[in-house]
Amino acid sequence: MNSIDTYDFSGKRAIIRVDFNVPLNEKLEVTDATRIRAAIPTIKKVLEKGGSVILMSHLGRPKKGPEDKFSLKHIIPTIEQLLGVKVDFAPDCMGKEAAEKAAALKPGQVLLLENLRFYAEEEGKPRGLAEDATDDEKAAAKKAVKESQKEFTKKLASYADVYINDAFGTAHRAHASTALIAEYFPNDKMFGYVMEGELKAIDKVLDSPARPFTAILGGSKVSSKITIIEKLLQKVDNLILGGGMTYTFMAALGGKVGDSICEPDQFDTAKSILAKAKELGVKVFLAEDALCADAFSNEANTKVCPSNDIPDGWEGLDIGPKAEEAFRKVILESKTILWNGPVGVFEMSKFEGGSKAIALAIAEATKKGAYSLIGGGDSVACINKFGLAKEVSYVSTGGGALLEYMEGAVLPGVAAIRK
Repeated sequence: MNSIDTYDFSGKRAIIRVDFNVPLNEKLEVTDATRIRAAIPTIKKVLEKGGSVILMSHLGRPKKGPEDKFSLKHIIPTIEQLLGVKVDFAPDCMGKEAAEKAAALKPGQVLLLENLRFYAEEEGKPRGLAEDATDDEKAAAKKAVKESQKEFTKKLASYADVYINDAFGTAHRAHASTALIAEYFPNDKMFGYVMEGELKAIDKVLDSPARPFTAILGGSKVSSKITIIEKLLQKVDNLILGGGMTYTFMAALGGKVGDSICEPDQFDTAKSILAKAKELGVKVFLAEDALCADAFSNEANTKVCPSNDIPDGWEGLDIGPKAEEAFRKVILESKTILWNGPVGVFEMSKFEGGSKAIALAIAEATKKGAYSLIGGGDSVACINKFGLAKEVSYVSTGGGALLEYMEGAVLPGVAAIRK
């Protein structure tokens, strides 16, 4: 497999799949450039080694084809500011202009293609089907888009001499730009630095962790975390479970959780997780107390309750002070830490305390020599909100991709490069 560090880019055009799916405000300005900033070293490496760059990405989830608010032209000022190079723009991916601009690229130049998801062929899913479409019509539409997807992929590949996948956040999607295109570059494909860094960080945590290894899983539902919990039970020494999941476990054990989020259909799953953990010698930590509110609102009245004795009309929206202290103790004794999912409704200032305490403890443990990996969209937003991203070992750019990779799934975007 090629390495970006040793490959000769001299005089070659590199098409790079980046993840520039960044948030924009009402003025269509980038409000968080983390993902763009992450891709800059890969782009610079190609330019420094005498190559030119064609950038391709998606932005948002356009359902009807081209929409101005999803146009990548809005992010050009941010790319230029971070890269220090002028960025040309092709207002399409497939038209004459894109092909001509790609062909005219000279070493050191950068071209950005329009949003890949303006084309149904990128995802390979038909669009515009009537709600009452028959199964035959759906099958025909799917077949048609799959056929045109081949032409779409071939066209994208024709612009360049080498393909680089640097979009870990979409590596779990078998899309034209993340997996299919790699087939056109059998000897000239590689990972960018974002992808390399992500895979090394996750492999380090899962395959050779220093011990004790503690995983902190938050999130609202047990049902969405079953697979990752079962996977991690085989790897960790300690498992801290927080967020809305807490109340399903407490209720499964006979507790009273008031109006807290709860999944009664997952009670047996919760019990089996605890039994499996005991069997494997993994210590599971659940929040013993909760900061409860009488409404899902930052203006709600609050009080601290035992997590297994919450009155009707009240719901747990954050961990309580006893849980904060217990979790902090476990984290500070750990040598490897994985955090996926906040432990409270951190978006509201009244209920951010628990997640902030977790973040501060991880930062402190990291300073003492622990290796810490923060992953999943909400955890990343959390660590950024508290200004602690630079105080941990690695912040993953992948949400669904990170979880699927940790669950042991083969990611199409990774497999296509390693093939």
